Amino acid sequence: MPAGPNANSTPSGEGPSGKPLPLSVRLLAAGVRGARDVGKATGLDQAIELAAEEAMVAAVESEAVERAIARVLKGPIVEEAMNSALESDTVKNALIDALDSELVDEVWRRLLASDEAQRLVERIAEAPEIRAAISAQSVGMIEDVGHTIGNGTRRLDSVVERVVRKIFLRKRRAEPTDRAGAVTRGLAFALDVLIVNLGFSGLAAVAALIASAFTGNSNGVSNVALAAGTVLWFGFGSLYLVGFWSLAGQTLGMRFLGVRLDLDTRGLPLRRSIKRLIGMALATMAFGLGFLGILFDKRRRAWDDRLSGVDVVYEGNERTPAPWSRLAITEPPLVTGPTTTKAPDPRGLQSQRVAGSSSS
Repeated sequence: MPAGPNANSTPSGEGPSGKPLPLSVRLLAAGVRGARDVGKATGLDQAIELAAEEAMVAAVESEAVERAIARVLKGPIVEEAMNSALESDTVKNALIDALDSELVDEVWRRLLASDEAQRLVERIAEAPEIRAAISAQSVGMIEDVGHTIGNGTRRLDSVVERVVRKIFLRKRRAEPTDRAGAVTRGLAFALDVLIVNLGFSGLAAVAALIASAFTGNSNGVSNVALAAGTVLWFGFGSLYLVGFWSLAGQTLGMRFLGVRLDLDTRGLPLRRSIKRLIGMALATMAFGLGFLGILFDKRRRAWDDRLSGVDVVYEGNERTPAPWSRLAITEPPLVTGPTTTKAPDPRGLQSQRVAGSSSS
């Protein structure tokens, strides 16, 4: 048997079965081999391949091919393929494995530790909207505490008034009233005194520090300074009460507990505020007898209320509604002509209305 690389090859001019090929076939094969050899020798085969490649690139970059691809992407085939892929368990498991991988954890750690993330957090914290929201939340919490305490003192107003009237054999109140009672007003005044003390103490400490810096005397407070401080304290408290009555119609303590002066305007006129202050001083100097009208008077008026001609009433405890609770509900537009509603197809497309079609 002959050996060599072409030992098993078919001899030229013979078919697979060993029979000689027809003359026409042998001539065609010789022509193809000759054309191939000539193409390789002259570089014509490379030119043909380059021309075919450029033709395919030009075809792909043509507008017709782009429109065809766009039609395919917008068609139902891509949508169905995406839905099938998203609903498959294989994709779900792959996404879960990717999210649980250490690579994602490392990316998050680097992202949170980056300077860009720190600057983003600082920028968000410094935003006016965030500060306004925090301030509103703090004020809302304080108001909630005041409402809760105010509700309790309102109940105590009726209980204390009923007990005192029973002790002094006075007739019980027949109907409830919106006038503030003794407990609420007394607690509001105590809060105002606390606020005045805190403010005056701060001012006094600053004044004492400045005086000691100039005089060099820190041995204590003299009687003259103590008397002057007492006068200034009463003056500061009087200015506090008159100022808030005239500007807002209620002090900070009254606002906290939800009571105010019964006024048609925002504040009490200055002259009536001074009269109210004088009435309060007279009621206090009379060993508190001027405040008994809060318990026995039908309108719960003390001497300061009578002199100023104004009552103290409860404010409503209704919470301020959220902004979105007052948004108007927009009704859908009415269709005047006869319409027919198309049912959504299996791909979840929205229903459409076709105007002018007759109802079935």
